[in-house]
Amino acid sequence: MSIALIFPGQGSQQVGMGRALADTFASARAVFEEVDAALGESLSTTIFEGPEDKLTLTANAQPALMAVSLATLRVLEAEAGLDVARHAAFVAGHSLGEYSALAAAGSLAVPDAARLLRIRGDSMQKAAPVGEGAMAALLGLDLDAARAVAEEAAEGEVCQAANDNAPGQVVISGTRAAIERALPIAKARGAKRAVLLPVSAPFHSALMQPAAEAMREALAGVKISAPRAPVVANVTASPLTDPEAIRARLVEQVTGAVRWRESMAFMAGAGVTRFIEVGAGKVLSGLVKRVAAEASGESVGSPEDVQRIRAEGLFATVV
Repeated sequence: MSIALIFPGQGSQQVGMGRALADTFASARAVFEEVDAALGESLSTTIFEGPEDKLTLTANAQPALMAVSLATLRVLEAEAGLDVARHAAFVAGHSLGEYSALAAAGSLAVPDAARLLRIRGDSMQKAAPVGEGAMAALLGLDLDAARAVAEEAAEGEVCQAANDNAPGQVVISGTRAAIERALPIAKARGAKRAVLLPVSAPFHSALMQPAAEAMREALAGVKISAPRAPVVANVTASPLTDPEAIRARLVEQVTGAVRWRESMAFMAGAGVTRFIEVGAGKVLSGLVKRVAAEASGESVGSPEDVQRIRAEGLFATVV
């Protein structure tokens, strides 16, 4: 059996996530305390108690999701014997989840990941004025068809494929006018559904270039170490181990597409048969069968999930 650890992105957050882990395990509490100290505020209070509108702010949701993922990972290490270097063939994360994957693999220190994600969230929100950008999910179209829709709808404005999540599930991003033009075009080209997403900015599009520059500056001052397991990058759908390549790809990721379908397919093609989503929600594990039919996907984010992994003796049997 070959395992990949995968880490969720924005949209998986919910008030109360990670609280049971923190209440049960000192190793989880330590992560939340580390993130709070790095940010100079009690983000954990917002994570555990809300309010929801505060947690869903991009600048809070991004470090919050990383905190929950790393708290879960630390519990798996302490209670179930996980050793990322020995047990993970690859790590990967969706958008902000790539920072969680890098922290899990030891490339980024958790406090640095928290601070970077706060800057990333702030700068992404400020890059495009509220209401000027939008994103939409096109269901039932493949990537080439979605790109054709975006190209037709652009009319000189920004409109591009932003997330290739699974076969028949592509998200486009750009100016609101262009995205709204894309919806009927997608329907005419055979999309089963074409719907605007409730997001606050046109993520992973050229409109995020100011945020990319902010991240270039922020990343320049952060230590990035070689990962203990290969990190499959969003923008290349291929593994990275060189710290400077990781730094460059994280800048490109802000405006580049999240090639998640290809990333999953790469890992499955390299022999991964079990994908474990570490942290909040079940979005990524739910996509596994759509991309890699022979592999299994599961989520770990609660004490009960940890107990299941421990009882199975998974990390005692996988080398």
